[in-house]
Amino acid sequence: MAISDQLIERIHQTKHNSIHGFFDKIKTKKWVKDLYETLFLPQDDNTEDQLKRNFEALQETLSDLINTVTGDKIITEKQVDRFFEALPQLYDQLVLDAKSILEFDPAADSLEEVYLAYPGFFATYVYRISHQLWSQEVKILPRVISEYAHSKTGIDIHPGATIGKSFFIDHGTGIVIGETTVIGNNVKIYQGVTLGALNVSKEKAHQKRHPNIEDDVIIYSGATILGGETTIGRESIIGGNVWITQDVPANSLVYHKSEIKIKDNSSLPESLTFVI
Repeated sequence: MAISDQLIERIHQTKHNSIHGFFDKIKTKKWVKDLYETLFLPQDDNTEDQLKRNFEALQETLSDLINTVTGDKIITEKQVDRFFEALPQLYDQLVLDAKSILEFDPAADSLEEVYLAYPGFFATYVYRISHQLWSQEVKILPRVISEYAHSKTGIDIHPGATIGKSFFIDHGTGIVIGETTVIGNNVKIYQGVTLGALNVSKEKAHQKRHPNIEDDVIIYSGATILGGETTIGRESIIGGNVWITQDVPANSLVYHKSEIKIKDNSSLPESLTFVI
């Protein structure tokens, strides 16, 4: 069955009238991967000259991506310069993140292992570079970059979130961190944690919707913390599977108590018997 000319025309007009350019997602993913490898992984030629050539290529690719949106070479050049001027600070932050994983995860034996094998660190890396572009008000590209990490790791960190130093993600699958979340220093988060909004109406798009997590907080797996006015006080421990929508004072222990029964399975209650 032939596709109608009317549908083709509608699709063409929608793409043509887009207020932002469409990124080459394959090129975007490759740029993220190449930057990561240049910063952290050994390569065939580890000379300083090769590193300089790598960074020149990375600058050129980022320029192409940003120019897709701006359509202005002068603005693009300023944006690229600003990102790479911030890169030394981003690198230092990421090294602290990796060291935090090495210090607190008993399964981690070296920084090299963290760089090679830890999805939580990769997701943090993607967050930090996408957040830098977000802070520069580069349109769309930070979201495309952050969704790349989401698809690879199952960790969803909005580039608009604010995250302090020595951030630790263990395992990580299912973590969601919303746009207006503010996280302090030395925070540790485990798999399945949601830092989300109480209300997702469009009218609240420019309001503080997500919680504040102060310094040295630990949040264990499955915890859900919601609301822009919710603050978890410093040095608190949030246990697994809790649901929090109100402030937690500093130095608190919050936990969910459930009842588990263990008994002999040789004589199950009638209500539990079944036939397949």
